[in-house]
Amino acid sequence: MVRLLEVAANSLESALQARQGGADRVELCENLGEGGTTPSFGTIALAREYLDIALHVLIRPRAGDFVYTPREWEAMRCDVELCAKLGCDGVVIGGLTASAEIDMDDCRMLMDAAAGMQVTFHRAYDCVSDRTSALEHIIALGCSRVLTSGGADGAPQGAAAIAHDVTRAAGRLIILPGAGISPETVGPLVRTTGVQEVHASCKALVQGQGGIGPAGLDRDFWQTDASRVQALRLALDAAI
Repeated sequence: MVRLLEVAANSLESALQARQGGADRVELCENLGEGGTTPSFGTIALAREYLDIALHVLIRPRAGDFVYTPREWEAMRCDVELCAKLGCDGVVIGGLTASAEIDMDDCRMLMDAAAGMQVTFHRAYDCVSDRTSALEHIIALGCSRVLTSGGADGAPQGAAAIAHDVTRAAGRLIILPGAGISPETVGPLVRTTGVQEVHASCKALVQGQGGIGPAGLDRDFWQTDASRVQALRLALDAAI
């Protein structure tokens, strides 16, 4: 069975490393250490120009919770429209009410703006009060897939919940496991859950060149590593 590998890339260079290593799709973002936020216009535009694989863009205005103000929702709508104009293949969205339910009205606004693109609902799903009803609401929105760790710290630990999601979704959307996936864990995960796509960052710490950087701040940074992508690609292809 052919399975698809999506790599969360936190920069243009990370996106190019993901492509070099054999990723099928890039989820472009910034600030992975904070769960990811929306990348800059320039990063999105150049990623679309340089990549010949599917490009999805994370739409998240800030770190923290997933309960947004009307102004934050409006900013996300503008970002979705920008991604459409730049020719992106998809966007990754999500948002909750204060009672930890899917914010249907505001998510519908983003779905309307994303017309013509695929839409993934991100790991806000792992913060809902009721996964059963939340999954039905995400399906009702028309999302193509939902990214999830099964409500656990990592997808391998949440494999049972992910398998349950796959059963409940019954092919109406794709369940995309993410977080903590490595060449060692991907085989058992896909066998347990039956998923056809996986999501990982495959990142490595890069030393800042010449030790140059702002005083008091880390000079090293995380970047997707092509060799790690390739190792995960091989392990995923070998999974039965």
